[in-house]
Amino acid sequence: MYLMYVDESGDTGLVNSPTSYFALSGIVVHEGRWREFLNQLIALRKTLRNSYSLPVRAEIHATEFINGRVRALGGSYLSRPDKLAILRNTLDEMAKMNFISITNVIVDRTTRSYPFDVFDFAWRALFQRFENTMVHGNFPGSFKDDYGMVITDATAGTKLLRMVSKMAVHNYIPHDPNIATGARNVPIVRIIEDPYGKDSEETLPIQMADVSAYFLHQQFKPNAYIRRESAQFYFYRLSPVLNKRASRYGSLGIVTL
Repeated sequence: MYLMYVDESGDTGLVNSPTSYFALSGIVVHEGRWREFLNQLIALRKTLRNSYSLPVRAEIHATEFINGRVRALGGSYLSRPDKLAILRNTLDEMAKMNFISITNVIVDRTTRSYPFDVFDFAWRALFQRFENTMVHGNFPGSFKDDYGMVITDATAGTKLLRMVSKMAVHNYIPHDPNIATGARNVPIVRIIEDPYGKDSEETLPIQMADVSAYFLHQQFKPNAYIRRESAQFYFYRLSPVLNKRASRYGSLGIVTL
């Protein structure tokens, strides 16, 4: 079984929203490598503790790292350069894990208007790419007959539960002139169970997805500090583990909506 850990960056609103983009990153790992994945994340946390005095159990939440205050061991606060270095090191360690794959979706909200549902379209696209990549055996390990399960931040809510249930019955794929005329109903069959919500504070893989989604977002719309540090290019550091088959457009496989 493949497990996909997902987190988001940005806002889904179309009116009076503080952000222009909404980004999703889903980190996929096969159950056979799950323990190795977790052990490497624990080792990363210990390295960050030794190098930057970041407590092992402190949640890595990229937006708060950049804009907020993060306590170090001993009670002092980490400097902003150190916090950015922690996020950069996190990306670099993920890029070394050749048994994971990260699927990414981003929505430009400035080109959309009501009744377009940013949340719905972004998550549907992510679920569809998860399904498609499993069907074609393109995740690490190439297990074509395996199924998948989605684990999200607990704040994702019940809307995702209804979405997956609906896609298992009615999942219309837009017209492709190279294949046939009209939309096709292609229900998802490989994603089993409902999306499972977990507290990101207690789940290291979701924290990793948060960092990925943050820098995906910053690549498209960097804030002032990220621009000043040229960190809007950090997402490229994940290139070795990106699911580049998710989209035929662009070199990184980002699904753009």
